[in-house]
Amino acid sequence: MTTMAPDSKEEKFMDRDGSESHANHKELDLPETVFVRDIENRVFQGIVLQCLARIKGVSLLEGNLIDNILGRSSSEGVKGIHAEQDCKTHSISVRIEVNICYGLSIPEKAAEIQDIVVADLSKLTGLHVHSVHVIFKNLILADPTSTLINSTGPEELEGDVVDEEYTDEF
Repeated sequence: MTTMAPDSKEEKFMDRDGSESHANHKELDLPETVFVRDIENRVFQGIVLQCLARIKGVSLLEGNLIDNILGRSSSEGVKGIHAEQDCKTHSISVRIEVNICYGLSIPEKAAEIQDIVVADLSKLTGLHVHSVHVIFKNLILADPTSTLINSTGPEELEGDVVDEEYTDEF
């Protein structure tokens, strides 16, 4: 005897002893098929990258000059985003290395990054997010030249610039 459970794809079956057993609808249609879903590391990195793009005041690490000149890329994909998936527990752990603008609260930015990343990864992959470890690697100054001018003293720089006159003649 087969009956459908309301609003469910599970069916109830009566065993020979009269007890009910439950079976998934897919298992009945395709009994020898194993359903497997793998998500590659670059997918997780892409999702995190999109999350970081929506957050003001932080930026992802960049490759060094030699890597860019030689056209080398890291074997992990995006530099600064490391994802580790645990297939047994269907969970993921993410480590994100970012730069932050001077003057922003680091604890507040860390919480903002973590909240957005957890929400998007859970929604888009269906996996439990075990941890999001945010590492702030560098400080971004709003205008590095203004800091240098203020630290050396504007009087000294203006005097040097006025004394030397630049010409294009040889």
